[in-house]
Amino acid sequence: MRHRLKDVAERAGVSVKTVSNVVNGYQHVRPDTRARVEQAVAELNYRPNLSARNLRKGRTGVIALVGPELDVPAFAELARHVVTAAAERGWTVLVDRAGGGPAPGRAAAGIGDHLVDGLIVGPLTPTAGHLAGRDDGTPVVLLGGPGGPGPADHVATDDAAAARAATAHLISLGRRRVAAIGARPTPEVAAARLRLAGYAAALAAAGIAHDERLVVPAPAWRRADGAAAVRHLLTSGVRPDAVLCLTDTLALGALRALHEAGLRVPGDVAVAGFDDIEDGRFSVPTLTTVAPDRERVARLAVALLADRIDGDRSAPPRTLTVPCRLEPRESTLGR
Repeated sequence: MRHRLKDVAERAGVSVKTVSNVVNGYQHVRPDTRARVEQAVAELNYRPNLSARNLRKGRTGVIALVGPELDVPAFAELARHVVTAAAERGWTVLVDRAGGGPAPGRAAAGIGDHLVDGLIVGPLTPTAGHLAGRDDGTPVVLLGGPGGPGPADHVATDDAAAARAATAHLISLGRRRVAAIGARPTPEVAAARLRLAGYAAALAAAGIAHDERLVVPAPAWRRADGAAAVRHLLTSGVRPDAVLCLTDTLALGALRALHEAGLRVPGDVAVAGFDDIEDGRFSVPTLTTVAPDRERVARLAVALLADRIDGDRSAPPRTLTVPCRLEPRESTLGR
């Protein structure tokens, strides 16, 4: 049996309004009264009717998370943290995909106003230009990419600095022919551009000439693309002694191709990735990677969205930057 607010009020010997004040966190309730209500709530296992509450506020209690592809491990891990943070606010998360094209997904493209209370647009999703022209009023938070002024609130990660640190780590191990795998032809994918900029900056700082033959594009950031890129390098006559992969999934594919070619990692070729997905901690060898704090990114995004939903939607967009850290493992250090 689902108990109602009235049942809690009768058990506690107070009015329905008093129970509502306690449940909704109203501060001006006498401590002894609050204690009686909280005891009644616990005894009856009362749970607020969030649907009714949301309807009274003109909301759905649903937000959308939009990402590039649903089976990308880094996005799946991010989604888990977003769902957890949203659940703490009583929200349900609708997960949508951008589908790999320029459109940011159905929810972010403009149907969100009557379906969801807000949007979180995940990294690697080319959306900034599209969101700049949106007029449906749904609050939006962008994730990843560079900080600075933009069309919406933004939780940024310093991809350029992180890629520069990863490349510098490879160079510090004596590697001089450092390849980069994962260049993307689509300019809207800022992450690729920023990570390559960090890679180039580290080479320049070490006095190593930038060799375009060592920069290999990838049509997508999947394991098969990483393996294909390594095979291309090995057959092109430009033999790298280290590879910076712009994602961990590319790096896992690179590890496989190097193994098939009879090359030792890191003895012959050191490998570093980007994203710190769980698979990289169990690969052989374990994968050196750049680790973004995805839980913090998710919690900040949900908090920014809550501020917009409950507060001033006309205030200038805000940007919060979450640092990344380098996690050296066996693929560069050996066992």
